[in-house]
Amino acid sequence: MKYYLIAGEASGDLHGSNLMAALKKSDKEAEFRFFGGDLMQLQGGTIVKHYKEMAFMGFIPVLLNLRTILRNLELCKEDIRNYKPDSIILIDYPGFNLKIAKYVKTVLQIPVVYYISPKVWAWKEYRVKSFKKYVDKMLCILPFEVNFFKKHNYPVTYVGNPTVDAVEQYKQENQGDTKELFISESKLQKKPIVALLAGSRKQEIKDNLPTMIQAFEPFQEKYQAVIAGAPGIDPGYYNEFTNASVKIVFGQTYRLLSHSEAAFVTSGTATLETSLFRVPQAVSYKTPIPKIVSYVFEHFFHTKYISLVNLIADKVVVKELFAKYFSLQALTNEMNLLLNNAEYRSRMLKEYDEVIAILDTPGASERAAGNIVDLLQKK
Repeated sequence: MKYYLIAGEASGDLHGSNLMAALKKSDKEAEFRFFGGDLMQLQGGTIVKHYKEMAFMGFIPVLLNLRTILRNLELCKEDIRNYKPDSIILIDYPGFNLKIAKYVKTVLQIPVVYYISPKVWAWKEYRVKSFKKYVDKMLCILPFEVNFFKKHNYPVTYVGNPTVDAVEQYKQENQGDTKELFISESKLQKKPIVALLAGSRKQEIKDNLPTMIQAFEPFQEKYQAVIAGAPGIDPGYYNEFTNASVKIVFGQTYRLLSHSEAAFVTSGTATLETSLFRVPQAVSYKTPIPKIVSYVFEHFFHTKYISLVNLIADKVVVKELFAKYFSLQALTNEMNLLLNNAEYRSRMLKEYDEVIAILDTPGASERAAGNIVDLLQKK
């Protein structure tokens, strides 16, 4: 069968590539055409547009690039029409993908599958109406999404979380790695490590990293701070916010986490990855106008938490130092608990195990591929 995939971000490229690999196992005649990235290209097929030409985040960048976005939409519609795929597979990226879903379903009548639901449970809940109209199958990677959509009388399928797969694969492939080897190869000090995961975008790094480093300073006699360099960020950019005592490693986030005693982490998938490596963490996220941001979050968002760990557990497992709760003193106090309070660490690790149990076993891509092939065979 012919599959047309649309991923508009780096994470979508990763999950899309794994899904393509699984589809090739389930469907020996699978052919692909896609909007995506380098990882999807490695699986074969034809790339139409790279996600780097589409990644406009925030109101102002979207407004400034509106013509480009509209051209990409028209290109995508025309290319799907000419390719005549058996299915469209949309991966997150809702602003673009929902417009494509509407066109494909109403004009071309091609089955639409959504893999990795947009976070409508946090805000923009009204988008569920569009899912019900234009999406034939919603495949979710967060277990609580099943109950959320059930409230809207929209049946969805939880296939597992691909982050579980990625971490498990890393552990299996790197069983011989040791902390001593990591320290030696990365030219680090012979001290226990505290990981600093300050985000994947320049603004996040600029806002969060300086305070993370300052909050760590009281502990630098016994520990060393190591920054996980974000892909796509020039190493030189970090020099504005760091000093010689703080090291940076690139392309080794999982390796860094596997050998760390504690971590400061901005929100996002990194909070879940940190928990899967069972590293005690504090979620720290600085925002502009923090009191207003906190008010908006508390009164207009439909969720109590910003970190995936807490969302999955449906309780506070890790401290969220977000908006008005973000301060140097708060981060310092939390790092002291993470490093020096054995009971606090033990409680967090025990609750990590509960989160891991909720997420279930690896195999998200394979289960997603099986659902897609079954849907098309029935069609």
